[in-house]
Amino acid sequence: MSSHTHHDEPFYRKYIWSTDHKIIGLQYGFTALFFLLVGFVLMMIMRWQLAYPETPVPIIGGLLGDTGILLPETYNALGVMHGTIMIFLGVVPLAVGAFGNYIVPLQIGAPDMAFPKLNAASYWSYLVGGIVMLASFFTPEGPARAGWTGYPPLSVFEPGQTIWLIGMVFIITSSLLGSINFITTIVQLRAPGLSWMRLPFFVWAQLVTAFLLVLAFPPLESAAVLQLMDRVAGTSFFLPSGLVVSGEILNVSGGGSPLLWQHLFWFLAHPEVYVLILPAMGIVSEVIANNTRKPLWGYKSLVFAAVFLGFMSFIVWAHHMFLTGMGTAMSAFFQTTTMIISIPSVIILSALFISLWGASIRFNTPMLFALAFLPMFGIGGLTGLPLGIGASDIYLHDTYYVIGHFHYVVAPGTIFALFAGIYYWYPKMTGRKMSEAIGKLHFWPSFIFMNGIFMPMFIQGLAGVSRRLWDGGLESAHASGVLQWNEFMSISAWLLGLAQLPFIFNVFYSMKFGEKVDENPWDSTTLEWTAPSPPLPHVNFDNIPEVHREAYEYSVPGRKRDFTPQTVPKKG
Repeated sequence: MSSHTHHDEPFYRKYIWSTDHKIIGLQYGFTALFFLLVGFVLMMIMRWQLAYPETPVPIIGGLLGDTGILLPETYNALGVMHGTIMIFLGVVPLAVGAFGNYIVPLQIGAPDMAFPKLNAASYWSYLVGGIVMLASFFTPEGPARAGWTGYPPLSVFEPGQTIWLIGMVFIITSSLLGSINFITTIVQLRAPGLSWMRLPFFVWAQLVTAFLLVLAFPPLESAAVLQLMDRVAGTSFFLPSGLVVSGEILNVSGGGSPLLWQHLFWFLAHPEVYVLILPAMGIVSEVIANNTRKPLWGYKSLVFAAVFLGFMSFIVWAHHMFLTGMGTAMSAFFQTTTMIISIPSVIILSALFISLWGASIRFNTPMLFALAFLPMFGIGGLTGLPLGIGASDIYLHDTYYVIGHFHYVVAPGTIFALFAGIYYWYPKMTGRKMSEAIGKLHFWPSFIFMNGIFMPMFIQGLAGVSRRLWDGGLESAHASGVLQWNEFMSISAWLLGLAQLPFIFNVFYSMKFGEKVDENPWDSTTLEWTAPSPPLPHVNFDNIPEVHREAYEYSVPGRKRDFTPQTVPKKG
């Protein structure tokens, strides 16, 4: 089919029911950004409650309490939806669904994903799952008591849990369809000459991530179906015998195990951490390699570390369960594997740091976000080590220390990397650059206020403040000395929200008024920059690219530009 025919397609066929990987990537991107905004607003409401737990705000309908602005059950429901939305509907679809769909086929010289219709089905399954999951919030009480992890037995009696589980099944199905597509595309559709050790590290990161999804998500999907059966079919996979609810002993036959759900959930949820991190590392590697004008240091080490990281992520899940009484032998095993898995993470982070040595760095907006990722992820990783040791985890478990650790990995870590990717690849998607001045106005307040939110959480966590208290620890006498940080963190959160307004404006303003650029405004050497900007519908390239050089080959910093493209058009 000619490109002329594609341009003549009706709007709904071209932009809604499309099978073009680029349009599907944009669909994922805008949908995920919307969900991130929703999840962020929920967090801002929760921070209001935590900052002013004694300030009554009466409202008709009983949503807001007599003390503070939220009832405890409403606060818990907001917490469930915030965690679910940000991880399953926001960060992962943006990192994998959006960037993976748009960039991977371009970086390997492919005209599209291997299964275009399967790709479209993946997005629509994700969208349906997101809508269904949001709908669970509006059921009586919402999925409040079970937490975002859906722990039984509370989850079996939660009114909104059935809808929440159905939404989860759709989202998991979406990830499975997408991951199978990524693996097939990268294995089968690489351009001539693009050998495995010539692949950009971003492609390697997406490939390992796809294997994590296809291997780790089925256990959770099975668990979600089993929990649905416990709720609607009277089974007892996760319900123990003789369970007491409201003073009444339930006659549950079979004697299920609540711990079985925890094992199945965390068998997915710990690899899920690396589903968040690996694409972010891939994005940062692209931006750093481009803006240092030199090859990545230790490219093969990066690749082997990413593969080993993916493998090890499957045998560390129970460090989330030290308090379940698993026994000293099993605790020792999972403590050991947790320490081992830190090694490949340190290798990747060190290689990216060393790549900066001796470079003539361009401090543009994507580079600022990529550079900020390095120490922020470093803080998140180092603060996770005490949580991987049983003796210290017993004290820190379920405190704000855990919240601070995880959010340093995901918020100023992964989300900063995603911002770097948006600024970096925006010219390829639109043919225009985003404003550098507005971009820096977005970066610096975001960097400051991100740390203003999460750094004090370590102080509160070490003081023993529980992460689940709707009053922020007001009734915890032992934590009274650190509660003044609640208002500081909340103000930082609201200012962080304001700091995102320049980004939103920049995205839409630059679509029409941004600086027009050619196909390679960053002087990059990876394949996507040899395609037109934006790439051609359904075919991407004017000619099939053929690779003749290694990835990340740049001119010597400080000398006259002597740029040689990585590819040449294939004759015929």
